[in-house]
Amino acid sequence: MTVSFLSLAAIVVPLLAALGYAALGWHKATAWLSPLAAAVVLAAASGVAVQIGQSGPRTAVAGVLRVDALSAFMLIVIGAVALLATAATPAYLRAEIAAGRATERTATRHSVLVQLFLAAMATAVLAANLGVLWVAIEATTIVTAFLVGQRRTKTALEAAWKYVVICSTGIALALLGTLLLNYAAHGTGLGLAALTAGAHDLDPGVARIAVTLLILGFGTKAGLAPLHAWLPDAHSQAPAPVSALMSGVLLSVALYAILRVKVISDAVLGPGFARALLAVMALASLAVAASLLLAQRDYKRMLAYSSIEHLALASLGAAIGSPLALAAALLHILGHGLVKAVLFLGAGRILQITGTSRIDGVRGLAARDPLLAGCVGLGVLALIGLPPFSLFASEFGLARAGFAAGLGWITALALLLVLVIAAALVGHTSRMLLGTPPEEPLPHGGIVTTTRLSTAPSVALAGGLLAAAVLGVAAGPLATLLHQAADLLTGTP
Repeated sequence: MTVSFLSLAAIVVPLLAALGYAALGWHKATAWLSPLAAAVVLAAASGVAVQIGQSGPRTAVAGVLRVDALSAFMLIVIGAVALLATAATPAYLRAEIAAGRATERTATRHSVLVQLFLAAMATAVLAANLGVLWVAIEATTIVTAFLVGQRRTKTALEAAWKYVVICSTGIALALLGTLLLNYAAHGTGLGLAALTAGAHDLDPGVARIAVTLLILGFGTKAGLAPLHAWLPDAHSQAPAPVSALMSGVLLSVALYAILRVKVISDAVLGPGFARALLAVMALASLAVAASLLLAQRDYKRMLAYSSIEHLALASLGAAIGSPLALAAALLHILGHGLVKAVLFLGAGRILQITGTSRIDGVRGLAARDPLLAGCVGLGVLALIGLPPFSLFASEFGLARAGFAAGLGWITALALLLVLVIAAALVGHTSRMLLGTPPEEPLPHGGIVTTTRLSTAPSVALAGGLLAAAVLGVAAGPLATLLHQAADLLTGTP
């Protein structure tokens, strides 16, 4: 099968699944349509990666789509995280319906929006044009706003509006940056390859303003400081599978846009300009995450602030800019996506069985549900970068690259903040997992139950952790793709 067919399938199949849900509704016979569509996206991404590795970058679908090593890798991230999240979705939705918090109509709307969400993200990473990339990322904002407010509680609706307002501000900045970049290119177009190849013809003064606006705008969607405030509210209120997708892959798609802009910036302005901007945003984001995690009382918000930390580390890798740093940053994106999907799915299950998202409302989870507790505990250990998980390998690579590039003090400060965050995560999680489970109803309206995880969510949680561990030991075929993507971002022949 050709690259054009496979790349188009990654976009069209989720759209067809969305149409299927809209026509047939969500019920027992259609519940597994979402995981099937996600599996197709992952299979198409794998096929694209193989062909790109053999023949190099390819333009597809009349020049609208362009596939190279970076877009193929990001498509794999989207497919892998989506498969984990959607595999656990049927059991999650059935539990919500049984508890009276959702109906089959709600489940249908959820499934339609999730498939549109996947199609928009696939379009973003395959877009050959910066304008199309902007439109696709804006589409993810519109779709996910309805998913964040799905519960229709006061808190969920407030989070959805905050998400829309702040992200729309960021996207507006990115739109202005896109228009200015088009002006700097003298109206010759916004093709990503053309902008990079013709960088010497761009107006440096206008390009400097455009790059700043683009990085700040897309950085808002990636959850980076200073416009990060939407993230903990949105991730804590969205349904667990949606939180898994938003944290595990949506933030990374926004960072992908920044990486594309950085390639253009380095060609026009030299590597120093984007490096300084990204390093400042990364350190500010790490400081925000560390300070707010220390006294955090909500475990879903705790995971959301952790997402800010890990996107900041990937941004730091982009700032360092060496092939090692960029390969480590991309591996970090995939490892974080897998682990964070596991943890948000686990957090959703904890919320269903306890009725509270407060850390002090959950005790003795290891005694109550050993499998769930084990997955959450291992997920947190993976999240703080312990071996053999891939986040250890990627953080070690980032540290090596930072010191080798002469950014020792920035790297040291980042590692110090990472240690503070790790201590906070371990402290909060241990209080939830250990101890004696309460015999009476939990505070804040929670109800203890002994219901265990069903098969599909258990496989999703264990599979995500296993994949992260395997990647930490050996990246396998992905290693070549990572190096090709890193060479692409550095302009190495």
